[in-house]
Amino acid sequence: MKVGITCYPTYGGSGAVATELGIALAARGHEVHFITYEHPFRLPHFLPRVHFHEVNIGNYPLFEYPPYDLALAVRMHDVVLSQGLDLLHVHYAIPHATSAWIAKEMLATQGRKLPVVTTLHGTDITIVGQDHSYQAITRFSIERSDRITSVSQWLKDETIKAFGCENCRVDVIPNFVDPVEFDRAKHGDALRQELGRGNPVLMHISNFRPVKRVRDVVRVFAKVRAQRAATLVMVGDGPDRGAAEDEARTQGVYEDVRFLGRIDDVAPLLAAADLYIFPSQTESFGLSALEALASGVPVVASAVGGVPEVVKDGVTGALRPLGDVDGMAAAAVALLEPARWAAASAAAVADARSRFSTGQIVARYEQLYAEALAAVR
Repeated sequence: MKVGITCYPTYGGSGAVATELGIALAARGHEVHFITYEHPFRLPHFLPRVHFHEVNIGNYPLFEYPPYDLALAVRMHDVVLSQGLDLLHVHYAIPHATSAWIAKEMLATQGRKLPVVTTLHGTDITIVGQDHSYQAITRFSIERSDRITSVSQWLKDETIKAFGCENCRVDVIPNFVDPVEFDRAKHGDALRQELGRGNPVLMHISNFRPVKRVRDVVRVFAKVRAQRAATLVMVGDGPDRGAAEDEARTQGVYEDVRFLGRIDDVAPLLAAADLYIFPSQTESFGLSALEALASGVPVVASAVGGVPEVVKDGVTGALRPLGDVDGMAAAAVALLEPARWAAASAAAVADARSRFSTGQIVARYEQLYAEALAAVR
C-alpha cells in the first residue's frame, strides 16, 4: 500500500504515534508519505520507503492568518496524484480530517476515489472540538471520514457523547510501543548511575503544559525525598518549565532535580528510571506512560481519561485521584520497596508486550486500511 500520513510534527504523543506508525508500516513493506508543515520530530531524515512532503503556506498581505488547512488540502491532493497514494491517514480531526475531506472532494471531480482514515487522539475532541467555534466542523469532518479510530475506549465514549457521531463507526486501536527499542536490558545501567548517583530515579516526560501538572510532579517527589534519597529527572520543555523549577526551589529539592530539556530519544532515559510520575489532569491514553511500562518502569498516575486502560492499579503501578499528591507520594514510596518494585516492573513489561506491541497494533491498522480500500472500490 501507499499511505499518506498527516500529523502535528511537533513534540507530543499524537505526532510520535503517527510517526512510529509510518516507520513501522515502511518496515513491513508499505510506502509511506508524510504530509505536514515540518519534518516530524521522531522521523529520521532517511528511511527506505519513507518520504516527507512539506506543506508550503503562502504569505499574502490579504491574509492576517495564512490558511494552513487549505494549503494542506492542496498538498494532499497533489501528493495523492503524483505519488499514487491509496489512502490518507490523518491524526487529529482539526484541521487534518477537514483538509483530507477537501482533498478527497477535489480528487472525486477527477474520477479518483480516496479513502480517508481519521485517528482521534484527545484534545481534538475534548478541547478543540467541543469549542462552539469548531464543534460543527469537527463533527462534519469525523462523519465524512471513511473510517475512524480512537486511541482509547474512554475517548471513543467522549466522542460519541460530545458529537453523537451519527452513522459512523469508531474503532478503538490503542497506541503502541516497540518492545525492542524500549527494553531495559538493551541500555544497561551506566546512565542510571549517572542520573541517580546510586539513588532511585523518578522520571517525568512531557511538553510541560498546564494539563501535565508538572508542579504536582515536583510535589510528589518532594514528599518521597523527605522519606528517602532519590533523584527526579524532568525531560521536556514548555510553558510550565519555569513553574516546575520554582516549585523545586520552594520545596527545597532543587539540587535533587535534573531538568534535561527536550530529548527526542527517550528510550535510554526510561531504562534508567525506577518510577514514572504521571499526574496529568486529563489524558486520552498516555503514550509516555506506556513507554515507561515497556521499559520496566512502574507508573504512578492520576486515574483520569484513558490512563486506567494503560496502567493497571496495584499491578503495573498505582492510580490515585487527580491532585492526590499525598496518595501518589505514598504509592511511590511503597513501589520503591525492592520486592514490590521487581514484581511491578516485570508485570509492566509483560503487560506492555502482550497488549500494546508494535506488531499487533500495526496489523490492526493494516486490516482497517484494507477494509477502507475495499469499501470505495
